[in-house]
Amino acid sequence: MYTLHIANKNYSSWSLRPWVLMRTLGIEFTENLHHFDDKVAIEFRKFSPAGKVPCLVDGETTVWDSLAITEYLAERHTGVWPADANARAWARCAAAEMHSGFGALRGQHGMNVGVRVEVTARSPELLADIARVEALWTEGLGRFGGPFLAGAKFTAVDAFFAPVVYRFRTYGVAPTGAAAAYLSHMLQHPAMRQWETEALAEDFRDPPHDAEIATVGKITADYRVPVAT
Repeated sequence: MYTLHIANKNYSSWSLRPWVLMRTLGIEFTENLHHFDDKVAIEFRKFSPAGKVPCLVDGETTVWDSLAITEYLAERHTGVWPADANARAWARCAAAEMHSGFGALRGQHGMNVGVRVEVTARSPELLADIARVEALWTEGLGRFGGPFLAGAKFTAVDAFFAPVVYRFRTYGVAPTGAAAAYLSHMLQHPAMRQWETEALAEDFRDPPHDAEIATVGKITADYRVPVAT
């Protein structure tokens, strides 16, 4: 059985990608969750060559990086990418764009599942990233019929945009039209709801992640369990 090393569900957007994909497709794995803390670099290198999560271990094979994990799984399981060639090509492009781009969105609207933030201002770069996400969602839904980005079934491209779904809700980003419907649909997806439930149950806080919020706005609601004392 696979072992998937991840970090805290409240914060770790990269971990969410393979986790939600494998849960949705029924690919069995053992979850190994590690806290973000000041020993991250040392502890994470015990299982990941890059010292980062996610990291998939399959017997003697170690696969790090969410895109590499996705492709590794696609070689062994059906349904990771769309069956239709056109949808598959588009899904791979959109996922790769998400994987390598959107720096302003990542930096200014970091994933923090359990809170809601009133944003005071958004930079032009952030607004451009948000507009591009909405355009991609609208394109995929329009071309392939929805309710997921590349057609009727949840595939890897949805997994790659899953963290953006939480980011949009946390920071009050409100897409319109088909993109709004997709956002709502994803938030109700069973695997997404499981991830969120487990994220809210974490009593761990990572100060650097929480401190990022002060640079863009203020927390108006916090649904996480209190920190253990």
